[in-house]
Amino acid sequence: VQLQASGGGLVQAGGSLRLSCAASGRTFSNYAVAWFRQSPGKERVFVAGISWGAFWSTTTKYLDSVKGRFTVSSDNAKNTVYLQMNSLKPEDTAIYYCAAEVGGTIATMSEKSVNYWGQGTQVTVSS
Repeated sequence: VQLQASGGGLVQAGGSLRLSCAASGRTFSNYAVAWFRQSPGKERVFVAGISWGAFWSTTTKYLDSVKGRFTVSSDNAKNTVYLQMNSLKPEDTAIYYCAAEVGGTIATMSEKSVNYWGQGTQVTVSS
């Protein structure tokens, strides 16, 4: 599967951006899909993710520092996962990567369990 991330950009603090992760070749029904981010000089960390259960029920998970500000969602018809980012802060500045784990659940997904990575998209939040 190929993952195509888009939607990054430059925004002022307090602003919003929506990232998209589009998958080609497969549907997300058997995957966990997550967003990770990496800031300069720091390790890549999990930000938010989603996985699907019976009848397309969803489970989501968030980094504590983005809870209440970021929302992960999906459009299964488009094989696309979104990350809506509101109330952005300068510390959210990073390269954001989407990633997928085959047969995984978001509860246990980690950088080590990722099977597929998309290219990064830069998010810059100015103060």
